[in-house]
Amino acid sequence: MTVMKFGVGQPVRRVEDDRLVRGEGRYTSDLAPENALFASFVRSPHAHARFVVMDREAAAAVPGVEAVYLASDFADLGDLPCLGSVANADGSKTPLKPYPVMAADEAHHVGDIVAMIVAQSELAAKDGAERLPIDWAPLPAVVDALDALRPESVEVFSGAPGNVAFDAHIGDRAKTDEAFAAAANVVKITIVNSRVVANYMEPRGAVASCDAEDGRLTLAVGSQGVHGLRDVIAGKVLKIPPERLKVTTGDVGGGFGTRIFLYREYPLLLAAAERLRRLVRWQGDRSEHFVGDTHGRDNVATAEMALDPGGRFLALRLDVVANLGAYLSQFAPYVPYLGATMATGPYAIDALSARVRGVYTHTVPVDAYRGAGRPEAAYVLERLVDRCARELDLSQEAIRLRNFVPSHAMPYQTQTARTYDVGDFGGALTRCVEKADVAGFEVRAQDSKRRGMLRGLGVASYIECTAMGAGEADTSLFLEKDGTLTLLIGTQSTGQGHETAYAQVVSEQFDVPLDRIRVVQGDSDRIASGGGTGGSRSIPIGAVTTARAARALADSLTDLAADRLEAAAADLEIVDGRFRIVGTDRSVSLAEIALLPAATPDRLRGAGSYTPDMATYPNGTHICEIEIDPETGVARLQRYAIVDDFGATLNPLLLEGQVHGGVAQAVGQALMERTVFDGDGQLLTASFMDYCMPRADDFPPIAFETRNVPSTTNPMGFKGAGEAGSIGATPAVVNAVADALWRAYGIADIDMPATPQAVFRAIRGAEASKRPTS
Repeated sequence: MTVMKFGVGQPVRRVEDDRLVRGEGRYTSDLAPENALFASFVRSPHAHARFVVMDREAAAAVPGVEAVYLASDFADLGDLPCLGSVANADGSKTPLKPYPVMAADEAHHVGDIVAMIVAQSELAAKDGAERLPIDWAPLPAVVDALDALRPESVEVFSGAPGNVAFDAHIGDRAKTDEAFAAAANVVKITIVNSRVVANYMEPRGAVASCDAEDGRLTLAVGSQGVHGLRDVIAGKVLKIPPERLKVTTGDVGGGFGTRIFLYREYPLLLAAAERLRRLVRWQGDRSEHFVGDTHGRDNVATAEMALDPGGRFLALRLDVVANLGAYLSQFAPYVPYLGATMATGPYAIDALSARVRGVYTHTVPVDAYRGAGRPEAAYVLERLVDRCARELDLSQEAIRLRNFVPSHAMPYQTQTARTYDVGDFGGALTRCVEKADVAGFEVRAQDSKRRGMLRGLGVASYIECTAMGAGEADTSLFLEKDGTLTLLIGTQSTGQGHETAYAQVVSEQFDVPLDRIRVVQGDSDRIASGGGTGGSRSIPIGAVTTARAARALADSLTDLAADRLEAAAADLEIVDGRFRIVGTDRSVSLAEIALLPAATPDRLRGAGSYTPDMATYPNGTHICEIEIDPETGVARLQRYAIVDDFGATLNPLLLEGQVHGGVAQAVGQALMERTVFDGDGQLLTASFMDYCMPRADDFPPIAFETRNVPSTTNPMGFKGAGEAGSIGATPAVVNAVADALWRAYGIADIDMPATPQAVFRAIRGAEASKRPTS
């Protein structure tokens, strides 16, 4: 088959954008069914406090209020489950702290839900919430993970001594100790991977309903996958068979991992809908997002590298303390542990000893955020590698090239039993050095100096694991009676462009324009099962199942077309959406095939499934330049170059957009986004007035290209790309800031976010230390 105009590899513009930019998107907040009731949640203003709801009468008396619910009303509901628990180093497991759907008498973080008001209008619900009398008795709180480990710290959960949720170990301690004892050089660094708030464009919301006849429940919600959400809500919290609950998701304004999880509002809304036999609607606002949705990152890591006299890495020690917040969110413990499995990155390091501790604090729970542990691992490693280069007087490029896993050594098994199937890490770095014009950096640095500015060069090479775990078992492609094609798939777009990407895979098979293909996601009734979207899995897994479903349907339709044309199936080709006898003008259209008497529903459906045996390993290098104004501390990106290996490219435009988005989020964390709790656990940066987000004018043009080495573990050669930008960018940007400060002032380190205040203070501190004492 020839290359199709709209097929795989083509830079097709997103088909969904026409609908979205016209305001025709269908988000959760657009669902406003008639006669729906509105819910409002009462949240704790304290990080840690005992409380008593004095009475319900004042709230219930507000005109329009239909119900006032407290924790005692939901004693029959199960707790929110943690599905990512991690064993301690000795194999034991620390008891999990209960995560009830509503706090009963003690709040554990600002934003903890303590009551729900349901009313005829949103205003009445909020009025009722404000009038609910609560007697608060504040208690001591701990917000910092390292502080929580201190013996004198307040206890967050009695079942976790020392506030430690788990204390795990990966690697070989004895082998690592032996390598360190023999090392010519040891380099150590301690870094803070700062907490971030996801801040997707569309705050969460949901609409719950209960069928008046059979009592079946429906939840319409912005999510990253309806099946997982349905199964957890039904099986773990509501304690009903999953078939009694339908979950749907329409358009979604961003997810970044944070929308995967089960949140308390969902089962509470469903319980209210069942009891009231009414639709119940809730739409959160930005303030609720800051204290009600899981946060990301928040690690403190100490890393040590053992090196030989030539600058080769011998062993790595890692000690990670992860702040998990007040409760264990759905996958929270597994996130830092997963990151540790990628601790050695793209380097050949023969020994590893990694300790990972998860710690309870009185803060908003922390869980996966774009990259889920892999950005944290890459950040500490690449900061350490730059420190090694500086202390051994090697260039950023040279130390990496000296230590990369060479292509000829692949497949290569790391110290954490991960197998890198293919890759050319050195090739990507070398090409990125050329693309970034590193050779011309010193000239640009001198120009910056003449203008009174500082300039720094940042390099980061990364590798990540994607598309692991469960596959997709029920992807289906249907030929409709009008000749159009409908794809049902269990992944979930939250803005990535799935309607375009999957349609391209179908178009590759049938040679039809994308407007003849409809992609359906987000319906747990229509689609039998699905793994949702997360871990950069949608294209490496979803494109494969789509291709297989398309091939299966094409085979079935070929047989029908062969009968209609009285030809052998082997003599047919598909051109412009028609089955044609090769070398003739005799053909039959898809619509004509669909109307054939023999075209039964089974013959008009193709099914595809795929479960990966191994993860895929995208990798690459980011190089950027930062210019700093020493008078203000303002750091601005001047140049940015990326060379990535994603195995194969489905759509170059969508791919580059995903990388740009990841870079933007990483730059936000590196330079701007600052989550601050005071000593009492109050979130001081709880709005965009105090929490700075990146904007378009914060970025120079990003020079991006791929240097793909097709994956041998994926049938189409794909490696996941959705999180890669956020993994490579953060260390590259902070390394650039650190490089500028080291060149000018000998400042060895700086933590994220490198805000103007942080940079200014570092510079003034360095200047003060050099002043002669009287």
